Amino acid sequence: MYELIQVSEMSYYIQSPAKIGLVKLNDTDVCLIDSGNDKDAGRKIRQILDANGWHLTAIYNTHSNADHIGGNKYLQGQTGCKIYAPGIECNFTRHPILEPSFLYGGYPCKDLKHKFLMAQESDAEYLTKDVVPDKFEMINLPGHFFDMVGFRTPDNVIYLADCLSSRETLDKYQIGFIYDVAAYIQTLEMVKSLTAKMFIPAHAAATVNISELAQYNIDKVYQIAEKMIDICSEPLCFEIILQRLFADYALTMNFEQYVLVGSTVRSYLAWLKDTGRLDVEFENNMLLWKRI
Repeated sequence: MYELIQVSEMSYYIQSPAKIGLVKLNDTDVCLIDSGNDKDAGRKIRQILDANGWHLTAIYNTHSNADHIGGNKYLQGQTGCKIYAPGIECNFTRHPILEPSFLYGGYPCKDLKHKFLMAQESDAEYLTKDVVPDKFEMINLPGHFFDMVGFRTPDNVIYLADCLSSRETLDKYQIGFIYDVAAYIQTLEMVKSLTAKMFIPAHAAATVNISELAQYNIDKVYQIAEKMIDICSEPLCFEIILQRLFADYALTMNFEQYVLVGSTVRSYLAWLKDTGRLDVEFENNMLLWKRI
């Protein structure tokens, strides 16, 4: 873990629970694409920088989930580097309490305010095309989270953040976190058409061909959607739908999984309603979802 792996002349990644991109800008300066999940990840990154005599100029966060921004505060304090995050993600990075609050849908209890759902605050600025390094391409990847982006480096390596998951992860957990299902599918259809020297997804193996894995993720979305439609053959409240999904997929409920999977299930329900496959009714002051 935290091994530095070179994939091209300029581009590397650090093997970690959420892969961290590292790109050489010249002989001494480097930038990071995300920073890992906590202060300890930041320390390990700092050790890699020091061992190679590299100076960290900036961290470009793909999005604001805690496992991608957790090393920000430590590395910024140690190196003075700039931190950039796109759109709404910048606000979540500045105010990490927004992540557990969003997931829970209200003020989060202490059980949800831990490093896996809430990073330390960092002094982030808005990520725009004019602040990325020369010849970098910023790629919009909405769906998994609000304004997530990826990057193509000058030597044609693409960092894909969380826009897809590995087969192993999907087969084990079935329901990957998604904020906007329609945008998620559109993003993956776009990703299928990309070519590059190497693709670096945060939660899947580096590969030269991403199309097959992208399609596997798309197919999984439709599979989950069909299951939810079947579950709603009788009008059911959200909690029962969630319970049945956990039972059918042999998932284990805890507070973290309740908000992560629960938020995703709500996103599926909204998408299925907006596309005319589910409807709602109110009975005894309860919102019930039903197949059309």
